[in-house]
Amino acid sequence: MHRRRMRITAGILAAGLWATGCAGGSGSDGTAADRAAGERAPAAPDARPSPAAPGAPAAPEAGAAEGEQRSRPPAPDWLSTFALDVDTASYGYARRTLSEGRLPDPATVRPEEFVNSFRPDYPRPKDDGFGVTVDGARTGAEGWSLVRVGLATRAADRKGERPPAALTFVVDISGSMAEPGRLDLVKESLGLLAGELRDDDSVALVTFSDRAETRLGMTRVGGNRQRIKSAVAELATSSSTNVEAGVRTGYDVAVAGRREGAVNRVVLLSDALANSGDTEARSILNRVDEERREYGITLFGVGVGSDYGDAFMEQLADKGDGHTTYVSTRAQARKVFVEQLPAHVELRARDAKAQVAFDPTTVESFRLIGYENREVADEDFRDDRVDGGEVGAGHTVTALYAVRTRPGRTGRLATATVRWLDPASRAPRERSGSVATDALTSSVWASGHDSLQLTAVAAYFADALRGGDLPGAPPLSRLAAYAGAIAERGDSAVVRELTESIRQADRLRGPDGGARPESGDPYGG
Repeated sequence: MHRRRMRITAGILAAGLWATGCAGGSGSDGTAADRAAGERAPAAPDARPSPAAPGAPAAPEAGAAEGEQRSRPPAPDWLSTFALDVDTASYGYARRTLSEGRLPDPATVRPEEFVNSFRPDYPRPKDDGFGVTVDGARTGAEGWSLVRVGLATRAADRKGERPPAALTFVVDISGSMAEPGRLDLVKESLGLLAGELRDDDSVALVTFSDRAETRLGMTRVGGNRQRIKSAVAELATSSSTNVEAGVRTGYDVAVAGRREGAVNRVVLLSDALANSGDTEARSILNRVDEERREYGITLFGVGVGSDYGDAFMEQLADKGDGHTTYVSTRAQARKVFVEQLPAHVELRARDAKAQVAFDPTTVESFRLIGYENREVADEDFRDDRVDGGEVGAGHTVTALYAVRTRPGRTGRLATATVRWLDPASRAPRERSGSVATDALTSSVWASGHDSLQLTAVAAYFADALRGGDLPGAPPLSRLAAYAGAIAERGDSAVVRELTESIRQADRLRGPDGGARPESGDPYGG
């Protein structure tokens, strides 16, 4: 399928409806389309042309080059359309950077990946596809509210039936991977995974440094677990990083070992810092895209290391119709390789896209927070030739909007629709949910809003790290206090980690909001 996306990946739509609203919000069925508005510079009401009826097609918008990180210009309509994205690497890498006493490069901060690192307890459907939740609450800025679109897939049955998996692991063993928390973490993770996969799954292992080598051809797990573990245990670092050779050989092995009826996936484990071979991304990205189109082989990127090629890994995963994550500790590695990867082998939706239609009678302006690189043209929402994203079992996807409402107006605020292809039949399906203005009667920081508060904290934190100016943004010290209170109420270790990261960012930025100079820190002035 031809992909035309600029800011969001992995979208959806199916039959059924969940619609909830915080503080009295209501839900309603709907299938209207929408388009994302300018995130950092929302248009004033008189800056927008008179809108057509909600759901009407919009004129195509000139876009940035693929993979470019930038603020979106004001939308000329009342629709927001994107492909769903379950990446989380940006948040993991930011946490690692902050723990080392440095502020992250703003170009590596993607708010949607901060938000999607936390999994709200959205209602889940009983079938494949998505449950849709739409809720919201007021911010501290006059007239501005947050509206949240939450999508969730049915969890995996760890003991139930699923298609077998054919996984080709492409492991970076270059010299840079010798740093603690890189190859040692990869080896431990793969050893754990070998014990979690099912007997009818298959595994291949490719390594790369200055050249690529196939260490293990596609091998059934049953009866070969020790052989797989031994191949992993023998991995050792070598010389330079030729990512192109690793990806090319990995896909050669994946194509040769491809299994009909299985989930065929390449798993790239690397710091993504190419310094030899073809270091230009284009040829590597083209190969990933070609194999996805022809053979349905997707890519899952796992980033490691204090220096990490974040943008390159994200581009690879986007072309491979997959997603990225980042690990820096054994606990994170165990979560990814023991708890998540085996479960996420089972697909719930292919080519998923979402559209949100805002009602111009109640909405003055809106801003989608993040997703700059995942935009889909409004008119392509129901064009199933245009690629979306694939979403596995047990995933949640959240899109958060800053919305300025019209004073004194009441009624429907927005309708969110998700569209996807059934993984087995490839038949298109849709599901929708709505929210009305009466969902915005209380503050997002009021008691009883922990789920929405956590989403808001993650989004505001990311926006602060990249120098944004979201309406109603509390100072970092207050965000840390909100996060800390949520962590205590829910006894959540992951929210405590978020709290500490916000506090560290606040210390590094200093009382004037600027970064304090750190030794070797290019962002410290």
